[in-house]
Order: sequence, then structure tokens, then C-alpha cells
Amino acid sequence: MAENTSTFTGAAADGTALTAVYLTQPAANVAIGLVFAGSDLPHIVHWGRPLAKPDTLLAAYDALKPQRVSGALDDTAWPSILPTQAESWIGEQRVVLRRAGVELFPKFTVTNIEAGGVLEATLDAVSGESYTDVAGHARATGPVRVPGVIVTARDEEQGVEVEWHLELLPGGLVRQKATVTNLFGADAGAPLEIGKIELGFPLPESAGEILTTTGHHLRERSPQRQPLTVGRFEKPQLAGRPDFDASLLLTAGVPGFGFEHGDAYSVHVGWSGNSVLSAERLPYTTGVIGGGELLFGGEVTLAGPGEGQNSYDTPWLFGSYGDGLNEIAARFHSYVRSLHPRLFSHGRPVILNTWEAVYFDHNFDTLKALADKAADSGVERFVVDDGWFGSRRDDTSGLGDWQIAQDVWPDGPKSLKALADYVHAKGMEFGLWFEPEMVNPDSDVARNHPDWILSPTAGRLPLQGRTQQVLDLTNPDAFDYIYGCMDQLVGELGIDYIKWDHNKLVTEPGSRRSGRPAVHAQTLAVYNIFKGLKTAHPGLEIESCSSGGGRVDLGILEHADRIWVSDCVDPVERADIQRYTSLLVPPAMMGEHVGASPAHSTQRATSQELRMAMAFFGHMGIEWNLLKEPDEALAKLAVWVAEFKKHRDWFAIDTCVHADSNDPAVRLDGMVMPNRDAAIYRFTQLTTSQTYPAAPVHLPGLDPERTYRVSPLDPSLDLTGLTNGQSTLGWWNEEGVVLTGEALQRYGIRPPSLHPQQAVLLKAVALS
Repeated sequence: MAENTSTFTGAAADGTALTAVYLTQPAANVAIGLVFAGSDLPHIVHWGRPLAKPDTLLAAYDALKPQRVSGALDDTAWPSILPTQAESWIGEQRVVLRRAGVELFPKFTVTNIEAGGVLEATLDAVSGESYTDVAGHARATGPVRVPGVIVTARDEEQGVEVEWHLELLPGGLVRQKATVTNLFGADAGAPLEIGKIELGFPLPESAGEILTTTGHHLRERSPQRQPLTVGRFEKPQLAGRPDFDASLLLTAGVPGFGFEHGDAYSVHVGWSGNSVLSAERLPYTTGVIGGGELLFGGEVTLAGPGEGQNSYDTPWLFGSYGDGLNEIAARFHSYVRSLHPRLFSHGRPVILNTWEAVYFDHNFDTLKALADKAADSGVERFVVDDGWFGSRRDDTSGLGDWQIAQDVWPDGPKSLKALADYVHAKGMEFGLWFEPEMVNPDSDVARNHPDWILSPTAGRLPLQGRTQQVLDLTNPDAFDYIYGCMDQLVGELGIDYIKWDHNKLVTEPGSRRSGRPAVHAQTLAVYNIFKGLKTAHPGLEIESCSSGGGRVDLGILEHADRIWVSDCVDPVERADIQRYTSLLVPPAMMGEHVGASPAHSTQRATSQELRMAMAFFGHMGIEWNLLKEPDEALAKLAVWVAEFKKHRDWFAIDTCVHADSNDPAVRLDGMVMPNRDAAIYRFTQLTTSQTYPAAPVHLPGLDPERTYRVSPLDPSLDLTGLTNGQSTLGWWNEEGVVLTGEALQRYGIRPPSLHPQQAVLLKAVALS
């Protein structure tokens, strides 16, 4: 990809030597450009559509460099890729380094620039295999060359080196990271403590509004908007995971940007531990958005060369530019698909998870009967949730004792192995729940190894959550115990799928072994267990669940095959939880389940049609005790599952779109084929609207120059019980209506008049 990287040299108006590096992905319609002045760190001077004349990038230095102004320093703040006070940045510190507790004030001098199509982004742990999706597109594994630049810079006097990487990925996602190295040995100075390395991207002046999400358990990803004012807005997460309140993306754009239109720029920290996302403006600058890992004092300390760990790698900071959030999300989806070529070569198997069906009430006969009902409904993966091990009859004891409970699953014809064999014989995969990072104090492992628990002191444990504490997986003995138990059970039971949970906030995370905070090393240990199990058991899939949606990030998504979006399966709540989760995660990796009514989490009663429609685009599953449901409900469920299977291979690679609407009572979401030959949309009436019946909705993502037949998807054809319309809707029949893509996107189509909390599915199929 050398042709996608260009380098230009010249001089500024004041004679300063300039070097410009331009990276582009023409197929993704995006480019990024840097300018180096002398030996200073570079400035990002362009991020957006490809430039017609990239050689003019050099002129951006004189065009954008601010003048000196009164009352300030001799150089006005113009943030480089790593702004420090040495270049007049007086905002929040983005480079925090200390020796013996004393703050360093580095000034980095560039010593080397390497630009070209020589960087390798490893997109899969296994090389040499290729998978073909339903569209005939081959997805290869292994590393891929991408346009990029590596900048090496040093502060020789303070003994610090930084190596900064920038890569522009095939789908248009840009990512950057830094490696900090301690150059001083023990004879020259104290170890180097990393406080924080916060990377960022500058914004154009027009980006005056920011969008983030907030949330809590059962209500993740709730959107919030505000102006990008002078000052700093940040979303720090210090719970040892991104947590419910995490904003998967921090997006800045032109005021009023939406899903379909408006220049916008998003950032995401690809890390499953503590992190921060931020947006900041000084009176002297336009905005900067970015983020990085948050470290506790002493958590990462670098020795000198040859004396131990002497470098620290930041997580990747990802950036996505687009005309609207749909384009921004498509770039993230392209990247995540590249990490899992096998996963996206076909649709996802339908799951039944036993949690809301039986909770802790495990026994062979009940789960065998549930497996029968699941298979009859079209389920292909049967997952046994919490309660199968140790003394775990409720959530107060046994966690960490990863041995099969003999009082519940005795060896013999009614063992857990017998159930796994029965499930396999029914043609389904078998899955099992684990919470490997956690322990109940009332457990054998906690009693026998109290030093394996993360705690601030030897005599005090952190505040409990769900009657549990956190195991110190940075302790090799604890790591080996957890990995050994899981590895053995996967082999003995023939486990195809692990639901990996994480239910306690990681607070006061001191390691008794190292005497230091351990979130950074704990996160790496979790990744290593994922990698180890999947390497030892090819084909094993692992879901990332963290009390629902508490750990959703590109760090865990490198290793996980699915995320559990939320413990709330109420479809009304899920409408926005899923919508905003899909800004980062492709729907095929989002666990979307059909639950009971009333919903266990909210006690809201909803129709079966709404519950099934809301689970239709994602990794469809069932969180429901089918043993208690009438035959009519099971028959309807089987129809919807069968319909999902007709489309799921395309859903794996479709473009996910959401429509903007002036009506807060409705949602229009869709999946559009890559070639735009067809699309399926979901119209949801959450509450009553001011407009009655609901106004026409437009269908994003279609080719404006083609003609489409729009009609109901078969399971939604019958509106009995769903509609409050008193006359026939002319196009709501098998023949539908024929319109151009332009008309459907500009003026739209009138949806059925639905009662509140109802949804229908419709399809658009190209005729020309």
C-alpha cells in the first residue's frame, strides 16, 4: 500500500524545514495528513476526505500556525500529537512522567520518521486461513499492510523516548498509539513512572457539539449532547473496566449532526481497563478529542535498559470520521469484522441462555426439557448459566470454586457432562457460564488463598459487590488455577462457548504479591486467558459479559466473539441501548435476546412481536423459560427464528443504519446489503407521537438512482393486535409499493399506525 502514503518536503515562510506525510484510503473515502516543522513533533493538519492535491499539505503549516498574542508565551498553543508545556500547552496534562515522585517536563525532539506502506496491523491471531462470506468476499487471516507513519522522538536530558504510531486502516479507521521507553539506567536516575499518556486528534473549528453516552446497570448507552465550550469535558472510568457509564465513542461534530448527516469525528480507547475519553479547548485553540489509559500511582514503573520492563505501550486510540454517525460506525464495524474473518463468514447461531429461565434452580431433568423446547424453536446453541459449580446455589457463595457441584450435577446419567452430550446429540452447541476474575469470600479458593484477592492492605478488603471480590490474576498461581480449571472443563465437557461474566467493580485494586495497583496487568492477564483458551481449543467462542454491557471496547473485542449488550432485555429499553452500542459493535456481535413478558428487569409487559423484532438484527437469542409458554407463543417464536436464519448471513456483513427523526417517539433502524440490492428495516413506535398517525419515515442507505419494491417482511404482514389504524394502509401487503431510492430517502414511506410499544419489519428489494 505504498501508493497510499506520500511524503513531501519544503520550507515554511520563516525558512523552517517542513516534512508532510499524507495517508489515504481512497476506497474508504478518507485521508489524514501530518506536518513536521524542523525537529518538533508533528501536527495533524487534515483528517477527512482525500485531498485533490496532497502536495498542498505543506502549506497547511503556514495556513494554520497561530500568531503570537499578548499575555501568552512566545509560541501560541497549537497542539502537536503529544502536547506538553514545552510547546505552550497549558491545558490538562497529556504526558505525565515522574522520577522518584518528581514531575518531568519533557520536550521531545524527533529523531526519525518512517512513513510508507510498511506497517503491519495484525488482524487475527491465526494466519494462513481464508473465509468467504455470503457475498463471495474472501476474508483472510494474518497481518495486513496499511499506510502509516512511525515517529521516534527523545528528550535526551530527561532520559525518555517516545515512539508514536499512526495507521490508516482499510475501512477508513485511523488509530494511534505510543511506546514510552526509559533511557536511563539505575546509575543515571530513578525508574520512570508513567502517570498518563493521553493521545488525541485536533478538530476543525466547525465541530462545536459533542455527543457521549451515560448509563447504569440495565440502562447502558443513554445519549447526551452538549456544546464543545472552552474547557475540558471528560469521561473517566476507574472501575477496572469501561463500565455502564462508559461512552463507547466521544463524538464531536457540526451542531446538530445526526446518524445520516453532519461532519463528525469520533474517538475510542481500545482498552478494557481504566481509561478516559476527553474533549478540550483552550482559549488559544480549536478542540482536541482523545483519550488513553488511566494509571494509578506506581502501577507502571519502567526500569532502565537491561534491568526489566523499560517500555510502556499505550492502548490504541481509534478515530473515525464521517458524514453522520452511520458512516462513523461503518468504519468501526469494518475493523471489528477484520479481526474475526471466520466469525463474519456466516450468520450467528441462535442461542438460548438459561439465566432468566431457571436462575440458580439447576437440575438435569428441567434443563433437558428446556433443551428440547429450544431445539424445537430453532435454537442452535444452548448455554447453561450461573449455578453449576461449588456451593453456588445463590450469589453469596462458591464463586471461584470451578468444580462441578455434585449435589446438583452428580456423576452419572444426570451429570453436567450428560447434559452437554444430550445437547450435542440434539445438534446444538453447548455453552457454559464462568466468572473467572471474581471470587466469593465464602468459597474454598478464598479461604485457602486470601492473598489471591485484590485488596488495599493485607487486613482490609475493598467494598463488596454482589457478595464478591476480585481475584488477582497477576499472581501466577491464581492465573494458573483459573486457566487450568477452564481449560480442563472445556476439554472434558466439549464446551463450544463460554459466557464470561464480570460482576464487580474493580476498586482499591492492590496486588498483595507486587504491592502495587494491578488494573493494567490484570487486564493483560484477562486477554491472555482468552487467547490461551482459544488457541488450545480451536473454534471455541467466548462472550464478554460484564453485568451486561459493562465491558464493551475494542480491546476485549480483539479476543471476544460476542458482547452481552445489557442485562435488560426489555425491548423498549433495548431500542436505544442497542442503537448506541451499534456505533462501535457490529450487530452480529451484539447479544440480542427475546425475553419474557413482563420483563424481569423492568416488569414492563410488551408484545411478543416487539420482543422478537428488537432481537432480529443482532446475534439473536432467547432469555426465556420456554417450558412455561403456550404452544401458540412457541410456534410464533419458531417462525421468527426461521425468518432470522434466512437473513443472518447477510446481517453479518450488512451496513447497519439508523434514521434521524424529528419524532422522539419512533425509531427506524436497518440493515443494508453492501451492494445496496436490498435492505430490511425495523420501524418501532415506542410511545404515542404528536403526529397521528406517525409521519412518513425515510429509509437510509439505499441507492438513490435505483428502484425498490418496499413491502412487509413476512412475520410482520399480519398487523392484528398491533395497529390502531382504522383503514387499510395501501402498501402493507405482499405486493408492496415501488419507489426510487431517492424518494425513499428524501420523503420516505408512511409506516403502519401502531399502538405504543410495537414494532414491524419491512424490506426494500431493488428492481433495477
